Amino acid sequence: MKRWLPTYTPYPKTPNTNRPVQTDEYLPAPETIMLGIQHVLAMFGATVLAPLLMGFDANLAILMSGICTILFFFMTKGRVPSYLGSSFAFIGVVATATMHATGSGANPNLGVALGGIIACGALYTLIGAVVMITGTAWIERLMPPVVTGAVVMIIGLNLAPITVSSVAGKPFELWTTLMTVLCMGLIAVFSRGFMQKLLLLMGLVLSYVIYAVLTNGLGMGTPIDFAVVGSASWVGLPTMTTPVFEMNAMLIIAPVAFILVAENLGHIKAVGAMTGQNLTPELGRAFVADGAATMLSGSVGGTGMTTYGENIGVMAVTRVYSTLVFVVAGFVAILLGLSPKFGAMIATIPTPVLTGASIVVFGLIVIAGAKIWIDNQVDFSDNKNLMVGAITLILGTGNFGLMIGDFDLGGIGTATLTAIILNQVLSRGR
Repeated sequence: MKRWLPTYTPYPKTPNTNRPVQTDEYLPAPETIMLGIQHVLAMFGATVLAPLLMGFDANLAILMSGICTILFFFMTKGRVPSYLGSSFAFIGVVATATMHATGSGANPNLGVALGGIIACGALYTLIGAVVMITGTAWIERLMPPVVTGAVVMIIGLNLAPITVSSVAGKPFELWTTLMTVLCMGLIAVFSRGFMQKLLLLMGLVLSYVIYAVLTNGLGMGTPIDFAVVGSASWVGLPTMTTPVFEMNAMLIIAPVAFILVAENLGHIKAVGAMTGQNLTPELGRAFVADGAATMLSGSVGGTGMTTYGENIGVMAVTRVYSTLVFVVAGFVAILLGLSPKFGAMIATIPTPVLTGASIVVFGLIVIAGAKIWIDNQVDFSDNKNLMVGAITLILGTGNFGLMIGDFDLGGIGTATLTAIILNQVLSRGR
């Protein structure tokens, strides 16, 4: 009988070994733990920012991201390296369905959003079941490398303006953002061994310390308020909310499932390209797992889940793809979600530091998408590929969002749909 989980083997660390750590290999426990922490930190945008913009409880979002990541690990048989977090694709539709102004505090109609999120998860699971039964050939035809590479790239490019806008027009914040980028760049290039693998975490810590010295120590900029950390309790359950199923909200939010399919497909293609493994057979199971995670999260008050681009960036730079790292990351997230004090500490990370980290991570996502094109030798002397790639990137980067009734596709959704349609139309008769 075939094992459900892989048989994990230790990574053969020798002076001459420079290949990536594969999905079924593992590093020593201290390194695995630190790498797991780094993935959690890289996901702050998904586990903190996205929920806050929609009016969700950030602590509950972190908690559910950890639980759902572990659920995803077991449902995909430990073969797909990924951390699940809140999809930014939900922000626009949740705002529309609940009439809640983005970023304006707690969402009073949260239950209505949760009903729509559960409906989205159910549709996503159904798509995954169809893929498991019928195979992935039709998805491969719909989304060849020229499309998937572009989809991965626009995830990073689309989020870039949102990230940069948080420090725009603020000289001190702009300079400290660049300081964070520089710290991560220096660690990435000049450090060696495990330190290099933890460049995001180490860069974040170093930038945090420098920022604290400049503000709390030298009186420059906005100081870090450590009082909120001292007043927060060590252990506590986040507030949970019961879903409310309203048909209009469900019709608005459920189609996000198609965007999640594109995100997950892009994620798996990118990871497959980086590891040299064919992960395409795992697509259906990954869709089902992600859909189940979304339904579970929505049932208690959490956000919709997706495999996240930040992980691609972290894996691209660390070259560690062991799925055990994500189990550790899941448990770290659960601990954070159950501790208001840890949540308060996370909240003290200055915006410029988070912005700098986001610039690095989103940039790495873009490069991961470009790598799909390179590894699959996409021919841009072919005008079909040229048009698909060029138009998709501009639509996604410019956040060109189409409205279908009350449903806002958003920049990523519009660009993804356009890429698929353009590729099919321009391939006719060829």
